[in-house]
Amino acid sequence: MTEDTRTRHWIDGTWAGSPRSGTSVNPATGEEIGTYADADAATGQAAIDAADRAFAQGTWRLDPMRRAAALSHLADAYVARAEEVVETLTLENGKLRPEAGFEAHFVPRALRFAAGLAVHPHGRVTDTRPGRQALSIRQPAGVAGIVVPWNSPAYLCVRALAPALAAGCTAVVKMPAQAARTAALMSQILASVPEIPAGAVNVVVESGSDVARLLVDSPQVPVISFTGSTATGRVIAAQAAARFKRVGLELGGKTPHLVFADADLDAALATAVQSCTVFAGQFCMTGSRVLLQREIADDFTTALARRLEAVRPGPASDPASEIGPLIDTASVARVDAAVEAAIAAGAKPLVRGGPSTRPELAGGAFYHPTLLAVSDTSLPIVQEETFGPVQTVQVFDSEDEAVALANATEYGLSACVWTRDADRPLRVARRLDAGLISVNSWANLTVEFEEGGYKSSGVGRLGGLASVEDFLEHKQITQDFAPFGG
Repeated sequence: MTEDTRTRHWIDGTWAGSPRSGTSVNPATGEEIGTYADADAATGQAAIDAADRAFAQGTWRLDPMRRAAALSHLADAYVARAEEVVETLTLENGKLRPEAGFEAHFVPRALRFAAGLAVHPHGRVTDTRPGRQALSIRQPAGVAGIVVPWNSPAYLCVRALAPALAAGCTAVVKMPAQAARTAALMSQILASVPEIPAGAVNVVVESGSDVARLLVDSPQVPVISFTGSTATGRVIAAQAAARFKRVGLELGGKTPHLVFADADLDAALATAVQSCTVFAGQFCMTGSRVLLQREIADDFTTALARRLEAVRPGPASDPASEIGPLIDTASVARVDAAVEAAIAAGAKPLVRGGPSTRPELAGGAFYHPTLLAVSDTSLPIVQEETFGPVQTVQVFDSEDEAVALANATEYGLSACVWTRDADRPLRVARRLDAGLISVNSWANLTVEFEEGGYKSSGVGRLGGLASVEDFLEHKQITQDFAPFGG
């Protein structure tokens, strides 16, 4: 990647600058790693206009086989540069190499699945009476505005972009400043696929919200797909309602582990630690709540505390690192303030982690995992998404109580059930208010099935056959004809 392309937006099939710029920082060291063009509203409007033209002109929206080929070839192009994707994620996103590899491997899978969706039948036809034929067809809605978060920027971008393109939409992708280098690499890969016409995909990087607001407000953008916080999702939904836009939202989460006494406790323990430390807890499905049946609570909590206390923070460059940095030092202060407030409100610190004091990690945004015992479910540390490596522990006696505790937040993105009982997993899973239930595992995501949340965790689904629904309009056409020959 050349420095020239690294710092620019990808609009209408060419590299474009903007009047302002920003600085990229490695969160593991605090060191500057480059600069990027920082989009303003004019940049965003240029991207919208390009996507609008590409949709109205040419055959992209009309040619499903071309879209299938483009998505398949885009997957191949990502595979060819997969190591660059991993390196970029470790450098600017702070992920450890296995975590970056985990994210990167989903990208071509999502693209190949969407390639199949592009040629999937999209309508039906029937005779409603003699001499009348009725058709229901599904057509692309138009320009899709895709707003991507910084925590898994490569996959979460493609997770929305792939079905949008499969449906026949064009797109404006708003990438966050913390993922500027990932955005540029993604744009280079897009530019290498000849089946994607100029303007069909436009990628801009923004540190603020001018472009995001423009996408939500613009009459040229009928569809918004947003992944991020519930607070921002509420604002987007309210603003988009003024134009009755299609809005897909994947928002916050507060994933509980329901660990029953008959579970494989070694497996549950190892996964509970992993679910707290992967991406340094900056994951919408972070296992931030551990609910333990009373018979095993003391021993499990002791073992969990011991393991979390021993987790080794460090950069991706150190193979011994077990947890990477938060995205920036402001996030370290935010997470630590939430922990302090929880302790002041009555939470008991079993492991009081906090900002790293190791000299070799000075300058980085490292935070040691924290474990808190709580008895009051109403505490903010239980109710609000922390977005850091912090877990709470609560105790339950019965299955009913476990389900009630798990459902006692506004979130409903995912949950985990740990048990050896043959009947309990499905019985409990059907009662949990969550879009993804992992049995004896955690965050078992598959692009072939729908992903999304209940309650304040969002609206709509990405992944699976339903992933194209937000990007398609239904149209009914009826025609009278002479049913018999003259």
